[in-house]
Amino acid sequence: MELKNTEYELDEGIATIALNRPHRMNAWTGRLHTEYRYLLNKANEDPLVQAVVITGRGKGFCVGGDAQALEGHSSRGSYDAGTADDIAKPGYGLSDNFDATFAYHFGLQKPVVAAINGPAAGVGLALACFADIRFAVPGVKFTTAHGKLNLPAEYGLSWMLPRIVGLGRANDWLLTSRVFMSEEAYQFGFVNNLVEPDLLLQETCAYVRQLIKTVSPNSLRQTRWQIYQDLHRDVASSVRESESLLNTMMGEADYREGVRAFVEKRPPAWPSITGSGPGKS
Repeated sequence: MELKNTEYELDEGIATIALNRPHRMNAWTGRLHTEYRYLLNKANEDPLVQAVVITGRGKGFCVGGDAQALEGHSSRGSYDAGTADDIAKPGYGLSDNFDATFAYHFGLQKPVVAAINGPAAGVGLALACFADIRFAVPGVKFTTAHGKLNLPAEYGLSWMLPRIVGLGRANDWLLTSRVFMSEEAYQFGFVNNLVEPDLLLQETCAYVRQLIKTVSPNSLRQTRWQIYQDLHRDVASSVRESESLLNTMMGEADYREGVRAFVEKRPPAWPSITGSGPGKS
């Protein structure tokens, strides 16, 4: 696919997907969505990729739906996603609960970290919600945005925000559609860390490199799936699933290497990355 609205870079196991419409503050369009899903699918299927970082080019992360697209929706009196039926489906197939726009992040095999370099509104805020970890720069504006356009909360924001920051704070942000700053987002746990603009990508990637260096790929994959599937199931089912996974994963080469590295007080060299794969000697 020809990339017109995004950029993709792979370095040391980290795939960086950058939204690249800086002249429009990376406002969301059908073309941008199509490219994003294509690149996310590419990263998810590439054995060289261990984690994904999402960011924006220029001064914005994603300020929501493009104004021209919004005008088109208004003229038609209905919503048109602007995407084709054959759009890539990264993360689909693991659970019916994840087979929807942005919810597909939960079915990915690799962690996703957002480096929020500028304002995030509406669909841009939803995109940030579906990352596993969020870093942001100070002084950035966030907003759910929808209320001032006579729209519902978009793309699962009404499901995600209460689970990330709690019902009271989520109600404030969702019902008022007010602007809140990254400092407030950090205070209430929406953002994991605040980083100065010139260090954002550097510190985000340093965090991700440490993550994929110290945690085995299958542990990252299974733990993510446990986290997001547990949002839909009871505690007993969660315990039973963890016990089943424990038995399976103790038979894998990465487990044996993790134990050896722990005993020998050295960094692990995960066999699943170096070539022997999970469960192989």
